[in-house]
Amino acid sequence: MNDDLRLHWPRPAAAWHEAAPVGNGRLGAMVFGGTTSARVQINDSTLWSGTPATPAEGLAAVRAAGAGPARLAAARDALRAGDHRGAESLLMTFEGRYTQEYLPFADLALGLGLTAAARYGGRTLGLDDGVVEESATEGPLTVRRRTWASRPADALCLDLAVTGGTLAATLALTTPLRALRRTASPEGLTLAAALPVDGAPLHEHGVAEPLRYAGHPQDEAAADAAARAGGYDPYAVLAVRVDTDGRAAVADGTWSVTGMTRLLVTVSSSSAGADVWHGRHPATRAEHRARAAATAHRALAQGPEALLRAHRDDLRPLLAAARLTVGTRRAGTHDVARDILSGADEHLTATVMFQLGRYLLASCSRPGGGPPANLQGMWNAELRPAWSANYTLNINTEMNYWPAEPTGLGECHEPLFRLLDRLAATGAEAARTLYGTRGWAAHHNTDMWGWALPVGMGHGDPAWALWMMGGAWLAQHLWDHYDFTRDTAFLRERAWPLLRGQAAFCLDWLVEGDDGLLDTLPATSPENHFLSPQGRPEALTRSTAMDTALVRATLTTALAAARTTGAGDDPLCAEIEAALPRLRTPGVTAAGRLAEWADDLQDEDPGHRHLSPMVAVYPLDQITPDTTPELAAAALRLLESRGPGAMGWSWAWKIALRARLGDGDTARALFAEAVSPLEHDAGTHAPVDGSVRGGLLPNLLSTHPPFQMDGNFGFPAGLAELVVQSHGGRIRLLPALPAGWGEGSATGLRCRGGLAADLAWRDGALTAVTLRRVGGDGTEPVPVVYGAAAAEVTVAAGAAVTLDAELRPAC
Repeated sequence: MNDDLRLHWPRPAAAWHEAAPVGNGRLGAMVFGGTTSARVQINDSTLWSGTPATPAEGLAAVRAAGAGPARLAAARDALRAGDHRGAESLLMTFEGRYTQEYLPFADLALGLGLTAAARYGGRTLGLDDGVVEESATEGPLTVRRRTWASRPADALCLDLAVTGGTLAATLALTTPLRALRRTASPEGLTLAAALPVDGAPLHEHGVAEPLRYAGHPQDEAAADAAARAGGYDPYAVLAVRVDTDGRAAVADGTWSVTGMTRLLVTVSSSSAGADVWHGRHPATRAEHRARAAATAHRALAQGPEALLRAHRDDLRPLLAAARLTVGTRRAGTHDVARDILSGADEHLTATVMFQLGRYLLASCSRPGGGPPANLQGMWNAELRPAWSANYTLNINTEMNYWPAEPTGLGECHEPLFRLLDRLAATGAEAARTLYGTRGWAAHHNTDMWGWALPVGMGHGDPAWALWMMGGAWLAQHLWDHYDFTRDTAFLRERAWPLLRGQAAFCLDWLVEGDDGLLDTLPATSPENHFLSPQGRPEALTRSTAMDTALVRATLTTALAAARTTGAGDDPLCAEIEAALPRLRTPGVTAAGRLAEWADDLQDEDPGHRHLSPMVAVYPLDQITPDTTPELAAAALRLLESRGPGAMGWSWAWKIALRARLGDGDTARALFAEAVSPLEHDAGTHAPVDGSVRGGLLPNLLSTHPPFQMDGNFGFPAGLAELVVQSHGGRIRLLPALPAGWGEGSATGLRCRGGLAADLAWRDGALTAVTLRRVGGDGTEPVPVVYGAAAAEVTVAAGAAVTLDAELRPAC
C-alpha cells in the first residue's frame, strides 16, 4: 500500500461532477463527502427503462410500417439511379424508436453531529484499491470514513469510526424514480421503486411522456402473478443495513443513532433487470426485498475489516496486473487540482490517467456483475441522461473496451460478450425480417435489452442512424480477447458462433457492383456527409472506407477462428474465401488523403470529429507504415486534415492513431489538450459538431460536455500504444515514445500471442525488457523490434525471457 496512487480533493463535492466514483461491476456510487452531511449517489447497472420485449415490439412496429427486404431492394435501386431523396425516404422507415434510458437509483444522505466549525481533511480515492477515505476533526473528536464497493460482498460499504468521544448520525434514502415502498427500522432502510417501461432521450424534443411507467404499479399481487408466469415486473429494491455501537432509532423514515463510536453501513439491491441479465426466473417483489436485505445482512455480518480485506484482495490483483509510469512519480497522494489539472507535471498526469481509466473499467465491468460499461460507465444521476447513457456502437462502446486486453483487464471484457449474446438473438430477427439476411445485425445504438434496430423515429440523420456495421465492429472484440489470451476454449465456445453469425450477415449484406466487386449498399460513414453534385449534404452511398474495413476484418477473423477451432470445413468458410478478394481496397483522394468514400465525393465537413475511415489503422491494423506505407502516409494526411481533438473520445482516438503511425510527439500534444480542465459549464451541452472544446471535470472524468466516460477509457489504450504495440505478428517496443517522456517504466502490458511485457527506459532509450508468457503454449518464436534492433524470442509456457537494449538475452 505504500506505493499506492491516490487522488485527493481537499473539499467535499459541491456537484456531481466533483464526486469520486466507486463500483463493483453492478453497484456504483459517487461519493460527495462532507462533515455535517455527506451524499452518496447510488447506481445499479441493471436499472434501465424499457422491458425485455422492447426490441421485438420495435421491430414489429417498423415491419408494420412497411420496412423489409422489398423496401430495401427499392432503396438500393434508387441509390443506384442517383435518387438520394427517394432512397432516404424509403430507408428512414427502418428507423425505430430510440434505445432505452440508463437510470439512477437512489441517494443515501449521511448526517453527522458535527458543526460547521469541523475541519474537513478532504477526500482521497485510491486508484489501486478503490477506497474513498475521508476524515474530519472537531475539538477532541476525529471522524474517519471509508467508502468502497465490494464485489465479493455484492454491496456498497461505508465504514465510520470515531475517536475522542461519541457522535450522533442520521441516514436517509431517497430516489428520483417512482417510490413504491419505504420502510425504516433500527436495522436499516429499504426502498422499493418502479422503473419506467419506456423512455425517450433528452435530445428528442416534444415527446408527450418522456418517461412512461406501467399502469397500477402498486398492485403487488398482480405484479407477482405476472412474475411467477415468467413476465417482467419493472421493480427494484435497495436495502441499507447498519451495525453500530450506538443507540439506534427511527422517525419519519430517517434512521438515527446517538452515542456511537463506530458505524458500518452496507447497501445492496435486487432488480428485475438483473434477473433478465443473468437469465434467472423473475422474482416476486417480496423475493426482491428479501434478496436485497439478505445480501446486505451477509455483508454486515463480516465486519468492516474483513469486508475491506476481501474487497482489496479481489480488486488489487486486477489493478496491479499492468502499470505504466511516465517519469518517476507514481506513489503518493496527489492533489487533483494542483498536481493533475494544473498541467504542472505532464508525466504524473499521464501516469494518473492511465491508472484512472483502468480503475474505472475494473469498477464498472466485471464478470458476474451487470451489463457492460455504457456511455457513462455506470455512474449517472439523471433520469434522462445525455444520449440515454446507452451503447453507441460507431466508436464509443468499442473505445470503452480498448484498454481491456492491452492493459491486463481481459476479464472486464466479459459483460460486453454477454451483450453480444443478447444482440445476436435480437439482431438475428432484425437481420432476417428487415434485410432478408442470415446472421445478426446491429446498428448505431443498443441498450441492456439488446435493441438491434436503427434508431431515429423516422427523422434521425441517416449518417448515424442508417449504419448497419455495429455488429461487425463489436465482433472484433471477440477476436482481440482470443488474440491476447490465446484461449482456444473461449474462441471455440463463445467467439466463433458470434463471429460466424456476423460474417454470415456481412456476406449477405454485400451486393455486386457494376465492376464485379462487392459493395455494402446502402453505406454511410459515421457521422459525416458528402456533397452531391447539387451541393446538398448526403449520407447514403456505397462501400464507405469504414464499411469495407469492418467487413474485411469480420470475414478475416471469422475465417481465422474457424481454422483455429477446427471448423474450417464449415461451408461459410468457402463463401468467405470467395468474397474477400472481391472487396474494395482502400483508396486515396486527389489530395493524397485516405479516401472516406468509395467514389470521388467531396466532404461536407473536411475537419469532421469522427475518424471513420481511420478504423483501418486503429484498431483494425489493416493499414500500417510497415505493410502499406503509401496508405499509411495517406492516413496521416487525413488525420492532419481533421485537426486536433475537441472532446474526450475524439482526442483518445487521435492519440491511438498517432501512436500507430509512429508520431508520439503529436500524440503527446493531443494528450495535453485532452487533459486540460473543462473551461465552461459542465451542465451545458456543447454542440455535437465538436466546435466547442471539452476537457476534464474536477473529478478527472472526461467530458464533451456532456459527460461521457469513453475518453477516460480511451486514454490508457492510447498511452499503452506509445510504449508497446503487438499487431501484425510482432512486438514493437517504444514504437512512438514522445521526445519529452524520456524516462519511465511499464509492467504487465499485454501483447497479442499471450505475452506480457515489463520494460523500462531512460533518456528516451530502452534499458531492458522482460517478456512473460501468460497464455498460449509458447511454441512459436515471436519477432521483437526496438528501433533498428530485432530478434525472435521463444517464451515457453509459464516462463519469462529478459532482453537488453540490443534485444540480446540478458545474463
